[in-house]
Amino acid sequence: MTHYSIGELARMTGLSTRTIRFYSDTGVIPVAGRTAGGFRTYDVDGLARLKLVRTLRDLGVDLPTAQRVLAREVSVAEVARTHAEAIDAQMRTLRLRRAVLRVVARNGEVEMVHELARLSEEERQAILDDFFEEVFGGLDLEPTFEQRMRSVRVELPDDPTAEQLEAWIELANLVRDPDFRASIRRMSERHQEMRAQGADLSPSSPAQLEAFQYAIAQAREALDAGVDPRSPEAAAVVARINEKWSSAMDVPVGPELSRRLEEFGDPRAERYWQLIAKVNGWETQVPDTIAERAWLVEASR
Repeated sequence: MTHYSIGELARMTGLSTRTIRFYSDTGVIPVAGRTAGGFRTYDVDGLARLKLVRTLRDLGVDLPTAQRVLAREVSVAEVARTHAEAIDAQMRTLRLRRAVLRVVARNGEVEMVHELARLSEEERQAILDDFFEEVFGGLDLEPTFEQRMRSVRVELPDDPTAEQLEAWIELANLVRDPDFRASIRRMSERHQEMRAQGADLSPSSPAQLEAFQYAIAQAREALDAGVDPRSPEAAAVVARINEKWSSAMDVPVGPELSRRLEEFGDPRAERYWQLIAKVNGWETQVPDTIAERAWLVEASR
């Protein structure tokens, strides 16, 4: 039977002789014999055990667990699965820390970013649910609309990107902003008034979607052309848009049409959906029309 000295084991495994002596003293590799001079020797089984322990230790498995594997108290597969799950958890934590640090590097806020980032899924949703309760609570709204709004979930991944984390922080600040809440509450109250008057508040019709797209396209052309929103040229653009909206909403051009367009035109409402989409990683992103809306608001005054 082939026997190996500690020096030979060190050359074959890459471990130091000191480490091999430690493993030998703790029973990880049993002594197979002694040389004439009294030095310890080890057999093929000892070499195999030593290689297995070295591999497990290289993978981060602690020595007591490695000894349990050698004693057949637990299988290599079980140890690998448990260790992989632990590494996954550590990686998620590290990725979250990295995202937090990148966001802090951008805006300089430390405590607020860290606090919002470490909230649980339930705590994040509670922030959104509190917002819904304040802006919709006690109002008689169109059931499908309210249900769709309240069904929105905040699904920030365990390992978010810096962009997703930044979007969540902006979203949390937005829905807790008293001014934004007041604005959405006013929209909701107006929604209730129109519902009581028998207005059709079902999802936008194809004609209304076309009118919206037309308005945004007209505003974008004006912006690209450098049209001053207070100029006569801008007034002509607004007149064309109002005619389009008048037809789509079956409301004459005038104060009532202007009121509807203004009351439901807070650009932060669009930003809300953009942030939700970014946080949740939706493939279909919400178009950014804030600049166009702002131009239309200014031109309509």
